[in-house]
Amino acid sequence: MTLSLENSINQKMCQIFSRLGLDPRFAAVKVSDRPDLSDFQCNGALALAKSERKNPREIAAGIAAELEKDAAFAKISVDGPGFINMSLTDAYIAANMDEVAADERFGVGKVEDSHTVVMDFGGPNVAKALHVGHLRSAVIGESIRRIELFAGNRVISDVHLGDWGTPMGMILAEIINQDGNLGKTETYGIEEISAFYKKANIRCKEDEAAKEKARIITAELQNGSPEYRKAWQHLRKVSVEAIKENYDALDAHFDLWLGESDAHEACGEIVRLAARKGLSEVDDGATIIRLEGNKPPVILVKSDGGFGYQVTDIATIKMRYDDLHAEEILYVVDKRQSLHFEQCFESAEKLGIAPGVKFRHIGFGTVNGADGKPFKTRDGGVMNLEDLIKLSKDKVRESVPAAGEVEGYGEAEIENLVSQIAIGAIKFQDLKNNTASGYVFELDDFAKFEGKTGPYIQYAIARINSILRKAAEAGTKEGKVVITNNEERDLALKIAQLNAVVMRAHNEKEPSVVSDYAYTLAQSFSTFYNVSSIMNAENKDFASSRLKLARLVRDILRQLLYLLGIEAPEVMLKKASAE
Repeated sequence: MTLSLENSINQKMCQIFSRLGLDPRFAAVKVSDRPDLSDFQCNGALALAKSERKNPREIAAGIAAELEKDAAFAKISVDGPGFINMSLTDAYIAANMDEVAADERFGVGKVEDSHTVVMDFGGPNVAKALHVGHLRSAVIGESIRRIELFAGNRVISDVHLGDWGTPMGMILAEIINQDGNLGKTETYGIEEISAFYKKANIRCKEDEAAKEKARIITAELQNGSPEYRKAWQHLRKVSVEAIKENYDALDAHFDLWLGESDAHEACGEIVRLAARKGLSEVDDGATIIRLEGNKPPVILVKSDGGFGYQVTDIATIKMRYDDLHAEEILYVVDKRQSLHFEQCFESAEKLGIAPGVKFRHIGFGTVNGADGKPFKTRDGGVMNLEDLIKLSKDKVRESVPAAGEVEGYGEAEIENLVSQIAIGAIKFQDLKNNTASGYVFELDDFAKFEGKTGPYIQYAIARINSILRKAAEAGTKEGKVVITNNEERDLALKIAQLNAVVMRAHNEKEPSVVSDYAYTLAQSFSTFYNVSSIMNAENKDFASSRLKLARLVRDILRQLLYLLGIEAPEVMLKKASAE
């Protein structure tokens, strides 16, 4: 049998459909909508009725008759207008669990069309502290990156820094305004640079002359002014160092730290290519590409001579095709940017700069406070990511023993545990929600050890670790899986869904599929363990079987948390009051 139960049954169904002269495209099975009636179901007979010119129940009956010959099935039935219900034997399920437990991928297959995926997520701006709005891009992007890799694709991740636009000119102008020149620029750290930006932002909103000065400096910077380039390089370097610290805290990995500045030369190529292909025209002093439907045109060159907003992303697409050999490009960016990406993708196709490449914008909703509005600080400002992490750690400390209260756990060990739980809680609260939906950040609930939270999954793993340690001390070893009760059977069938879950998360680019499965698997294990003792099992074979299932669940939960970008502590400590 193949390692995935679902795939195994699909193969059996395809063979039966072929024997009966039926189109095997309709042979697919799925986990039953009514687990009280069957383990799997196939609805293909209904779809075949028209082409076969037969009653769907008649078609289903013929398929069912073939299935009944297979010893893997304990019960086959046809219900309703032609639904085929299939229940497996306990022995078949148990044998499958033995195979899954021996496989380093737990029965999860890989994509057939392995290819190079370039992922664009992060998107921080130089000189600006990462805020809660950057959380989802980093957390969702990192999880999808890991899922893509696990599914068998080659992945290149790029942070795509905002390091080349008007904000750069604004900061340089503000430094000159305060210092008289740029001579002290290289002495400034991220706090001073951020302060310059905040003042510049206010000044440019209130003063048209200041805004124009910033625009001129930006243009001279982009045109190669040595003085401005030198100061800009320092701003970029210091900002990137600060940004990396934030992303390291979130365990978000980027292969490339490129920015808008890296695409500057390629922007000129795009403008020239559009002209050569006859795609561009001048409208009111600006060079544009008109798009289909009611979409606004893409501005290649503004009337003041600067490149338009979309050109950098279009040029970056060309670079990713030419230099990285991208076959698919994924953008994990706020869904409010959907029109921007529609314009970029259509322009890239018109220009022919990335033939055959699949483009996808994975738009996400906002992180909100209890009022339903974007999450802010108490004084109404935008919540910095660093502050959010600190708040989360402080919340976790309320439930974790202090240093020295537990033997072997000093300050360093406790702080590491607090960090693992807090970051896990932040990520899980984000990833348990559908990507496209916004969600309310619940500081009081997200770090609880019960309910659909990151700490609940982490605690489930730590609990199984304890069970495995006690079994080892008692000399109990793993053995062949045997199904002795409904809870064991339900747990095994839940484990058997892993391949379908990972492939669905990959296809839909939706980490919430993984988080939901991790939670339900942990729940299934809890139900199983409450009635299926290992240390006090009826006999040695039952104990060995249950030990293997426990270890398998532990390993799968670890893998699932890894796919979500979450660490799994070996031990979870709780204050007595938090029990």
